[in-house]
Amino acid sequence: MVETGLVKFSYKGSSVLKRVYDVFAVGFIQKKGDINHVVGDFNYAAFFMRKRKTILTIHDLYRLYINAGSPVKKWVIKWFWLRIPISNAVIVTAVSETTRQEVLKYANCHPAKVRVIYNCISPEFMPVPKAFNKEKPVLLQMGTRANKNLPRLIKAIEGLSCKLDIVGSVNAETIQLLNHHKIDFTWKSNLTNQEVLQKYIDADILVFASVFEGFGLPIIEANAVERVVVTGNCSAMVEVAGNAACLVDPLDINSIRSGILKVIEDDLYRSQLIRNGRINKQKFSAEKIAGEYFNLYNELYTKNAGHN
Repeated sequence: MVETGLVKFSYKGSSVLKRVYDVFAVGFIQKKGDINHVVGDFNYAAFFMRKRKTILTIHDLYRLYINAGSPVKKWVIKWFWLRIPISNAVIVTAVSETTRQEVLKYANCHPAKVRVIYNCISPEFMPVPKAFNKEKPVLLQMGTRANKNLPRLIKAIEGLSCKLDIVGSVNAETIQLLNHHKIDFTWKSNLTNQEVLQKYIDADILVFASVFEGFGLPIIEANAVERVVVTGNCSAMVEVAGNAACLVDPLDINSIRSGILKVIEDDLYRSQLIRNGRINKQKFSAEKIAGEYFNLYNELYTKNAGHN
């Protein structure tokens, strides 16, 4: 019988002392385990773990992306959030080949140490047929962080007959931009999982023209619900979307607009993307990804058997 346990960090935020406390607490607990898997955004939890027992999963390098203009912050993050945790893990998994290449670029570790295991999609995301609203489609925007590229999307849909449904917190500056461009919009944050699912069901198009993603989970969530996707032609989005999305240049407002218009106006193209999505989502099923992690755990456990 296999025993598993989940340890959650007690504190959130930027307090260094609280983070140090969590690192020590997790460090003591993990000594009882045969395999320790660090996930989430707490890479430094691996600091005091036994290397031969530790797997570290990296979802993206967003911290480096947003601090690119600050050499000191970038150096601290590169070492204490990336290089040191990676050096204290026997295997690192990245959620996309794009993220893997970025890890290798900044971490200076052997390529064989970093493997790709995709994120999976929740089984709750199932096909929900819906007649496409060509007269006034609902455009779903998932996220409002800087990389999500919301200001360019707002400018791209000016004058289009559509409704923009935003999931995430919207500041006063964005509200002003939405009103300036006369966008019909709604927004909501802190949604439950069921409310997020309902947003996909209610939408006609997922517009995910992000400029940077370590994976891009909304793409396959929309694929699973069978909603057409418009996404960026860069970063991990190309890898995750395959041929199941309309790819646009996220830095080009006209490209975003043209992609949205194409999936609205071209019925055959839109239907083909949705059909492609039914195939694409299979690569990210929970059963498939769980099987890959099971094989990884079994490999590590077998290697460590002689040390126990």
